[in-house]
Amino acid sequence: MTTINPYLVFKGNCEKAFNFYKSVFGGEFASIFRFREMPPDQKFAPEEAERLMHVSLPIGQGTILMGSDTSDVNGPPMITGNNISMSINTDSKQDADRLFNGLSAGGKVFMPMNNTFWGSYFGMFTDKFDINWMVSFEPPKEKK
Repeated sequence: MTTINPYLVFKGNCEKAFNFYKSVFGGEFASIFRFREMPPDQKFAPEEAERLMHVSLPIGQGTILMGSDTSDVNGPPMITGNNISMSINTDSKQDADRLFNGLSAGGKVFMPMNNTFWGSYFGMFTDKFDINWMVSFEPPKEKK
């Protein structure tokens, strides 16, 4: 099943914001990663090491609030108004490619669909109507 969730971007206060959202919605973070946990070939300023690269908070049946801090070195600058994206999670790599290619037509691709170091098949773009999108497929985890 394809799902769409809000993805929020912050200027260094993502953790504070998400702790606030957690206090309101309840629950626990499903994932939380810091810039310092990225592979060595990924760039960020030393003072950004403790910023959040990604956090997710389930807030209801099938809805996940996600977010990250922006990096001054890696990624477009955060400007109020461009700090919200629609994050699509698909059931297959083919569906991810279909949605990415369709929605990004006439827009600007920032990160083409590709396998990532965190295990997802992922891409980012702004569509021709200036809406930010992220498309992701998470392959099933191998059972041990």
